[in-house]
Amino acid sequence: MSSGFNTDVRIGDRVFHVQTEDCGPARPVIDTVIYQNGQILHRRASSYEEFLAAPQFSPESLRERVEAHHRSVIESLRAGALDAEIATAIEQSAQTAGIEITLLNPGSWLSAGNVSLSLEIVRRSDRQPEPGASVEAMIEGALRESRYAGTSDEQGRTVIEFPLPPLGKGDLALVIQATARSTRDEIRFSMRSKTPPAAPAG
Repeated sequence: MSSGFNTDVRIGDRVFHVQTEDCGPARPVIDTVIYQNGQILHRRASSYEEFLAAPQFSPESLRERVEAHHRSVIESLRAGALDAEIATAIEQSAQTAGIEITLLNPGSWLSAGNVSLSLEIVRRSDRQPEPGASVEAMIEGALRESRYAGTSDEQGRTVIEFPLPPLGKGDLALVIQATARSTRDEIRFSMRSKTPPAAPAG
């Protein structure tokens, strides 16, 4: 009969979930995985095929072995022995999954001829803030296309403000782009042409 253990381990402000399973006699392997927010950060597996055929084998002794395996990984995690591997796994996942921009004030970003964009940038992998992202905004279809820039803070947030430029007669859109660690995201909001243009700045 297979057995398993599940433990949440808090280290600082981070919580890791450690799960150990006995895969059963058809595949005699003890498998331990460390997760954070559903992402696999570390895996350690060991075969007990030889132990399965040993005279001292019993379900209770196997359970003890599974528990010892589980405890060993938790001790390595708490001792910091897995820090480098976990950091690499998080970095690789962030680069693969990319980033995501959210406009936090979609109903009020344009007021009295002025644009004020409250933005948040997070990693898609774990939904955590992405500090230091380069963010640009522009009005596509304006008579004078200008880009306005900002950089996300430690909470992954930034505010970009600029006067609404004179608008053309074709399709208009607010375009916001963010770049971080070789990953990029873009969001677009169509603007109604009847939006009154602001007076030219300056």
